[in-house]
Formats: sequence, C-alpha cells, structure tokens
Amino acid sequence: MLVLLGLASPGLALADDALHQAVSASWRTPAFTQRDTARHPETELRFFGITPHSTVVEIWPGSGYWTEILAPYLHDHGQYIAAMGAPDGTHVESAFATFSPNEQAKFNADPDHFGRIRKSVLAQGHDDIAPPNSADVVLTFRNLHNWMKQGDAPEMIAAAYKALKPGGIFGVEDHRARPDQPQDPQARDGYVRQDYAITLIEKAGFKLVGTSEIDANPKDTTHWPKGVWTLPPTLALGQQDRARYQAIGEGDNFVLKFRKP
Repeated sequence: MLVLLGLASPGLALADDALHQAVSASWRTPAFTQRDTARHPETELRFFGITPHSTVVEIWPGSGYWTEILAPYLHDHGQYIAAMGAPDGTHVESAFATFSPNEQAKFNADPDHFGRIRKSVLAQGHDDIAPPNSADVVLTFRNLHNWMKQGDAPEMIAAAYKALKPGGIFGVEDHRARPDQPQDPQARDGYVRQDYAITLIEKAGFKLVGTSEIDANPKDTTHWPKGVWTLPPTLALGQQDRARYQAIGEGDNFVLKFRKP
C-alpha cells in the first residue's frame, strides 16, 4: 500500500503544481488576481477534480476570469471549451456572446497559453455546448440566477447533462440566498437558495456529490438596495456607502459538485 501511494503521489503533485502555476501566472489580469481572496480559484478547481488532461466546458465565461486559468492549464493535454451565446442575441443574452475585445486580443496575442481555446455557441434549445458524452467537467460560475431570470434554467442544465460523459462532473457556483426566505423563481436580486439549486439540478438527472464553503461570506445578509450587485465587484451604488460594501466583500456563494450517473 505504501508503495502504491508513493507511485501515485508524484502525478498528483505535478497536477497540483501545474494548477498552482496557472493561478499564480503573470499573464493573468491584475484585476482578476485581486479577487482571488474571495474566489479561491485553486481550491475550487481542485474541489471539482479537474486535471491537466480534462475536457472542460465553461458555460458563459463572461469576463474571462476562469478562462485565464483553465485555458493554459489544459492547453497541452486537455481541452477548454467556452460555451457562449449567439452573437445576434436571438438565443441567449448577447452580453455573453463573446469575450470583451481587450480580453480576446489578449488571447490572440498569446497562442502559447490561449491558442487552443474552443468556442461553442448555445443555439436555440441550448444543446450544442459540446458533443454528447464528451466532457469530463462542465462548469458555470454565478450564472444560475441569470438562467432563472431568463426562464431557461432547465434547458441550460440539460445541455450540461447532455455534454458530460457518464460519471462526469457539473460544477456550479452562485450567490446564496437565505434559506428562510422564499425563492424568487427569477432570482431578480441575484440570489439563489442552495436547496432550490440542488433540487433544480437533480431534476435533470444529476446527483449531488459534494458541497464546499470555500466561497462563503457570513457578512452578506443578502438584503441590499441593488441586490447582490450592490456588493463588490459591481458596487452598483457607485460611491454611495462604497467603503461599507467593500468591507463586506463579495457575496456569499455556494459551490456545488454534481455527477452524471
């Protein structure tokens, strides 16, 4: 047993070291790295079980915070797929159609780290994020509330299920609503009850296999004038009570890990 553990540990150590290097890399945007104390990227990706050989789909990568880590980490041996909305906005919100021009220019200028990013378009029906049964991991960060707002959360979750291999992992992070308050089906304040999210996702056939409190923030009462966007990084009230909201920090977030049977 000791010999087997000794043989296995170098590979695990190398994978962890590669992830640490990707998180610590100089190519990352400074504004993103400043958020690492709230988002804990290295710990969270390790929780989801991602390795350098994984095929990973990120649904709605937004600004590219996670892309800057995952694309280089998976560049040599795995595959990173960014699942985005149709650029004409006819299928999902056009704001999620592509990376910002600055971020895309950054990726184009650094093919050694970002040259193997694949993109997929969430067409009507939301079933084209990757070939069926092809992905090891599908991730989405702080997007479930958006899907609820636009009324197609079940379809988006079904797309993740379809893309995953049997045994594949669906990782979900979002702003956590208080459990003693009724859930707004549209999550207009940006918050989702953890039990509500679990029930919704398990209805698609997934099985919950883990939860993490790494992104918990007990200072977040969830009662804010502009919803979760009152808090950093958005600070929707501008200079009004800015120091107060900065002291609270980013919203309280659940991190959920599901498996496709």
